[in-house]
Amino acid sequence: MLILGIESSCDDTGVAIVEDGKRVLASCVSNQTTIHAAFGGVVPEIAAREHLSNIYPLFEEALHLAGIKAEELGAIAVTQGPGLVGALLVGISFAKGLASSLAVPLIPVDHVHAHIHGALLALPAETVVSSLFPGLALVVSGGHTHLYLMTSAISFTLLASSVDDACGECFDKVAKIMGLPYPGGPVIERLARQGRLARFPMPRMLANKKQRAFSYSGLKTHMAALIRNLPPLDEQTKADLACGFQEEAFGQIIRKVKLIAGDLPYPLQSLLVAGGVAANGRFRELLQAELGGEKGAGGERMKQGLVPSLYFPRLEYCADNGAMIAAYGWYRMLEGGASQNFAAQSWDAYSSYRYAKSEAG
Repeated sequence: MLILGIESSCDDTGVAIVEDGKRVLASCVSNQTTIHAAFGGVVPEIAAREHLSNIYPLFEEALHLAGIKAEELGAIAVTQGPGLVGALLVGISFAKGLASSLAVPLIPVDHVHAHIHGALLALPAETVVSSLFPGLALVVSGGHTHLYLMTSAISFTLLASSVDDACGECFDKVAKIMGLPYPGGPVIERLARQGRLARFPMPRMLANKKQRAFSYSGLKTHMAALIRNLPPLDEQTKADLACGFQEEAFGQIIRKVKLIAGDLPYPLQSLLVAGGVAANGRFRELLQAELGGEKGAGGERMKQGLVPSLYFPRLEYCADNGAMIAAYGWYRMLEGGASQNFAAQSWDAYSSYRYAKSEAG
């Protein structure tokens, strides 16, 4: 079945067509970074207006790239939240109208959960998705830092989340403190490659092992106080600061994943890593080195890691996109999470993640 995925939660308009939750026929994204860079962050009303201008042209482009007609679509999946409410309403309204005109099911999708399916899209064709579970799923982005236990493709039990700033949000704020451009993540990553880790030791955030959560406001505050007491930053100092900050930002995640996974009563099959921060090369290196196992040429286990396999999205599926929405929508539809009866579903766009101890779909 061909499913159209629509994403408009923040500043990326994404429209994609995915076959049976795995094969991406088209994925079109309109990015607004240059528009919002002048303001140092996303302006909600501007984002919503840009979605309104971009969504239909992207839909036509996706149909063209996939080589299909709209009538061949079997269902439509759309982000319901979390996100900017005005931006979400653009995507939801477009999806509802299109689903009604085509008489196909409409599938509401949680944006954070869908990010995991960005990682699943990168799996080798022969990989059976069900073989990955039980596993951990880590979503690290500008708005979210969540760790889940997954027992199926649509089953999410929240194990830990940020109590304040998200990891990617902290990168943007620290970059602003350092006088770096928005978005801060790619700039800090680039600078950190030339930095000296030992020059600026960072405090270990949430060092108390009983705290099963993530926190970034303390690290941000430390960076602000540190920079305030330094002379004007030269390029090497910026690189050294970026290096120390980035290492602790990721180090906290690795420590907490180890802690939480160690308390689970059964072995894990995989770790799925998703979200915009998953594009960071250093983050991938640290996760693989600290958590992943290692196999020899003959397939034998050379190193015992926390999980046998780590999976990361392809770079184009790290940031917000419609392909992850369509892929997740496919699995939700298999479990009955679709309906043509709009009145039977809750269609209120929501801005914050719906914190629940256990969720399915």
